[in-house]
Amino acid sequence: MCRLFGMSSAPLRTRATFWLLDAPDSLSDQSHEEPDGAGIGFFDPDGAPELYKAPIAAYEDRGFAQEARNVESATFLAHIRFASTGAVEQRNTHPFEQEGRMFAHNGVLEGLDQLDAELGADRALVKGDTDSERFFALITREIRSSGDVATGIERAARWVAANLPLYSLNLIVTTPRELWALRYPDTHQLYTLERQAGGHHGDRHLDHSGTNGRMRVHSHDLAAAPALVIASEQMDDSPTWRPMEPGELLHAGPDLRITRRIAVPDKPAHQLSLADLRPDAAASQKPK
Repeated sequence: MCRLFGMSSAPLRTRATFWLLDAPDSLSDQSHEEPDGAGIGFFDPDGAPELYKAPIAAYEDRGFAQEARNVESATFLAHIRFASTGAVEQRNTHPFEQEGRMFAHNGVLEGLDQLDAELGADRALVKGDTDSERFFALITREIRSSGDVATGIERAARWVAANLPLYSLNLIVTTPRELWALRYPDTHQLYTLERQAGGHHGDRHLDHSGTNGRMRVHSHDLAAAPALVIASEQMDDSPTWRPMEPGELLHAGPDLRITRRIAVPDKPAHQLSLADLRPDAAASQKPK
């Protein structure tokens, strides 16, 4: 299953070191379970988006590990890909960037011809072949139309839920100082951690590790600064991890103030099961 990770320490810029798939320190068997690419998105001091992503397993890419060490930003977005739609190429590797925002997704959408028709001229935003980047283009269009990121995510997700066969729409969107996350429907979990400075022990830097070490994140700066973490799995022993509700849209503002609401309350009109998916897509969605 693809892995999502997002973090905000806004308004403070913090350093976070990422190891994805144990890269390059271990070639353990776990390192091969999401082999189709990994990426990190962050923002420079002027707010310009920075992406480093590679269409191979991170354990094979020493450059990825070098780039992932001590990157600095107020928001971060990381993704490990198990391909379901689109070839294993850099243009299909998450995160994606459009109009200054970054996006990563875990799930499967079908009916892409219908989605392309709905996008119309905005199909030009899509550089690759994935369902995820098309969905992002729909979000981008709705943000442009409404002037509000949360509204754009809600409108796009509701349109997909009403019109397309889907398995999961879990997503994270980031800007230089803000973060949004949506869990929909109840297919996959998405967890939040509102971390006080020093964590629940009060004196520790951030040190998160996902199941079997597939994703590791370290930040010494967060011994003295609060943060919000979003992840596909609980990544440490903190008792304050919270599963998002199905349909819940979370927003972390530039002051790290967090709001939540149920933005997509209805079940999908065309809910897919694993048995409905192509074998490659089903393999990409099975929990590990």
